[in-house]
Amino acid sequence: MKLNIKNMVCNRCIKVVREELLKNNIAIKKVNLGEIELEEEISPTIKEQIKKILQKEGFEIIEDFDLSIINKVKTSIIEIIHQEINKPKNQNFSDYLVENINLNYSYLSKLFSEINGKTIEHFIIEQKIERVKELLIYDELTLSQISYELDYSSPQHLSRQFKQITGLTPTQFKKIGKRKKLDTI
Repeated sequence: MKLNIKNMVCNRCIKVVREELLKNNIAIKKVNLGEIELEEEISPTIKEQIKKILQKEGFEIIEDFDLSIINKVKTSIIEIIHQEINKPKNQNFSDYLVENINLNYSYLSKLFSEINGKTIEHFIIEQKIERVKELLIYDELTLSQISYELDYSSPQHLSRQFKQITGLTPTQFKKIGKRKKLDTI
């Protein structure tokens, strides 16, 4: 049995959820971004117990089908950008999402915009900018290397988009160095 989980967006989230479920003797098969796979079907009582465990840690089970789809879209984008899951360099995000979620992109895009009040493309840009911030703080790659890593057409394009979103140039940001939490984007 699979449960879709809201706000589970990083490896630390996976670790916390896994540890809490195991501590409470809940048989899990695996825990991924945005999803828990249980060993077997569970009773309503166990499901309620899981809800309480997750709530205590800032997560919640997504029971609505549309919200579940949106969660899958967000998780897929976050995995590609922040977890560096391999997406073929020349494949665009829309094709990747269609391939992984098995739904028409027009439907995904419309649903995402209706529920989140922003487009998938805007969410992708926000996630990329957060990744750029992280890489700038690490100070291991040049802007050109970061640009290449995140599939920007050029460092100038990355810089323009970075300034448009943050109000700062990458150099100005590097001096300040403050990022958002992924679950707040």
